[in-house]
Amino acid sequence: MTDKIPVEVGIVHEGERIRGPDMFLELGGPKVKYKAELVQVRKADEIEDGKVIVIGKDIPEFSEGDRSSFGILVDIYGGKVEKELEGVIERRVHDFLNYIQGFMHLNQRYDIWCRVSKDAKEKGLTFKHIGTAIMNLFKTAFPFIEKSQITFMTDEAKVKEHHDMAIKIYEERDKRVRGMKDEDVDVFYACTLCQSFAPNHVCVISPQRVSLCGSISWIDARAAANVDPDGPNFAVDKGELLDEKTGEYSGVNEAIKKATNGANDRFFMYSMFGYPHTSCGCFEAIAFFIPEVEGIGIVDRNYNEAAVNGLKFSAMATQTGGGEQAEGFLGFGVEWMHSAKFFNAEGGWSRIVWLPSHIKERVKEAVPEDIYDKIATEKEVTNLDELKKFLQEKGHPVVERWGAKGDDLKDKVMSYIQEKDGEIYPDEASKDLGITEDELMKIIEKLQEDGALE
Repeated sequence: MTDKIPVEVGIVHEGERIRGPDMFLELGGPKVKYKAELVQVRKADEIEDGKVIVIGKDIPEFSEGDRSSFGILVDIYGGKVEKELEGVIERRVHDFLNYIQGFMHLNQRYDIWCRVSKDAKEKGLTFKHIGTAIMNLFKTAFPFIEKSQITFMTDEAKVKEHHDMAIKIYEERDKRVRGMKDEDVDVFYACTLCQSFAPNHVCVISPQRVSLCGSISWIDARAAANVDPDGPNFAVDKGELLDEKTGEYSGVNEAIKKATNGANDRFFMYSMFGYPHTSCGCFEAIAFFIPEVEGIGIVDRNYNEAAVNGLKFSAMATQTGGGEQAEGFLGFGVEWMHSAKFFNAEGGWSRIVWLPSHIKERVKEAVPEDIYDKIATEKEVTNLDELKKFLQEKGHPVVERWGAKGDDLKDKVMSYIQEKDGEIYPDEASKDLGITEDELMKIIEKLQEDGALE
């Protein structure tokens, strides 16, 4: 399969990172407006099997350090290939492109970020090579694919056209699952596709919680598990509901413990505190707790400025990813914002205080009418002082927490300390209390100042 390709192709290269000094070319990524990947099921006569089309510059035609808009379109045909499988197969583009030595692929859908190494360019790697390799990998993994062709786009006008079409298709896919509820099913699904980058991470997908990358719904995951039983998607018996508010299930806990080799053994599906869902690095957005206002902010990877807390997406991503349970930070797929389980434990939309204006507009129909105008964007505020003033003027629900929260938490912490006979461990206590370690230590300091604790 790889004898005509100038670089190696295999799972051994999955997880390869191409850093700046080693990079020849960047395709897509956060500094490029238009990028998207898409898989479409076609009729047999609409595809020329094995054909690779390049619209715009090919890899050798770029100069070192260049950055380009980037589109990928994979057309497939098979007598048993159903439309429902498009999203499933599309997510494996990430998998297979990372098998190619000297080519790095991150993220998904309209957020793809790829790099070509200097070494791969020197060896003569082209889109023809890449396309041939991944089409062969697709047919090996999915024997029901009888014909395939692939188009790579670097021409900006063509990529924009492709991007706009892809956005509409993604939206139609997402709508299919919005009427379903977690209570309606006995089985959730898991995805381990990103474990090559974050070994301790496993994504749990339910009808009301899309994958962190935003590209795999419960319906997609079910289809993937059925057609590829040995693949990265598998069924999870959700088991007993242990906590309706946080979304903790016994079966999910057992599954993630096994899938992470014991690194994690509890997941709260609907909360950013206690035992939050882990993140890899492919999440579409990050939620971050803002203790100064008792609210939650949101930033997505397409927002390049600093968020209201003064941090950029890239800075918060290092706190959020890697398969660690990071309280106060949570990676998620934007479609989750349409779910009734969206931050169920924290109060849902009544706790959201800031997000980029383009995301606010995109999910407008999901936001309760009485909350929409009370949520700030970068157009109204740029720092925490301005945010606090905005929330007070608008009468945001979090304002009611400012007075009562402190006393309630002090009482809660004091009772906890007494129950433990004065011997507590901050990491364990913060999880049990549903607050961050930093918050816990501040409350303890306040109790000591008040004379309630020695």
